[in-house]
Amino acid sequence: MAEMNVKPPTISEIYDTLRRKPAVVEETLAVYRYRELIRQFVVRNLKTRYKRSLLGIVWTMLNPLLTMIVLTLVFSNIFRFSVENYPVYILSGLTAWNFFSSATNTAMGEMVWSGSLLSRIYVPKSVFAISAVGTSLVNLLIALIPLLIISIILGVKITPAVLVMPVAVLFLVMFALGIGLLLSAAAVYFADMIPVYEVFLMLWMYATPIIYPIEIIPENLTWIFKLNPMYYLLTLFREPLYNGVIPDPSYWLIGGGCACVALTLGALVFTARAQEYAYRI
Repeated sequence: MAEMNVKPPTISEIYDTLRRKPAVVEETLAVYRYRELIRQFVVRNLKTRYKRSLLGIVWTMLNPLLTMIVLTLVFSNIFRFSVENYPVYILSGLTAWNFFSSATNTAMGEMVWSGSLLSRIYVPKSVFAISAVGTSLVNLLIALIPLLIISIILGVKITPAVLVMPVAVLFLVMFALGIGLLLSAAAVYFADMIPVYEVFLMLWMYATPIIYPIEIIPENLTWIFKLNPMYYLLTLFREPLYNGVIPDPSYWLIGGGCACVALTLGALVFTARAQEYAYRI
C-alpha cells in the first residue's frame, strides 16, 4: 500500500478552547450564519399573528388609529392641552412607543417559550430577540402609513426633515434590541419578569411624553423626565414629521448614545451565560 502523505495540522488549525473568541463575537458571527432562520422566524410570527384575524394586517393600522381617537377625545377636551394637531402628536408618539413595547415584550416571551427548541437543536440564542424586534419593525413600517395619511389630512406640512426618520428608527431598533436582550437574559432566571415588566412598561409609558407635551411639566421637574432615554428617541422620531424640523444635535447625541449603550450592554449580558439558557428555561 502506498504511503499516504498526510500533512499534520498546524498550530493555528488546532482547536484551543483558551483561544476562543469573546462570547459576544461568537454570537454575532453565529447570528450572521443563521440570518435566514431569523427571516423565517419573522415571517412565521407575522403569519401566526394575522392568520385567523378578520382584518388581518389592516389591524396594525387601525389599532393605533382607534387608540388615537379615544385619547384625543379624552385628553384634548378634558385637559385641553395647547398642542396643535394633537391627533398627529399623539399618533406619532404611540407609533414609536408601540414598536418599543411590542419588541421588548415579545423578545422576552420568545426566549422563555423557546426552551423546548433549545434543548433539541443548536441555534444562536439571540435569534429569538432579533426576530421579535424584526417583526415589530415590520409592524412599525406598516403603522407609518396611517400616520402619514392622518398628517396630510390634518394639514401637517411634510418637509425634507422626514428624511432623517430612518436614523431615528434605527436608534429605536438598537435600543429595543438591547433592552430585549437584557430582559431575555433576566427572564431565563426569573420567571416573574414578564408580568413585572408589563407593569413597569405601563409606568414607563406615562413617564414618557406620548399623550402630553413636556411643557406641562413644572420646570423644576423637567430634568427628571429628561433622564428617560425614550424621551429623546421619541422626540427624534416625532419632530421631523410633526414639526417638520430636524431635532437639535444634542438629542441625536443622547438618543444615539442611549441606543449604543443599551445594545452593547444587552449583548454583553445576554451572551455572558448564553450556554446555560437551554438548561434553565
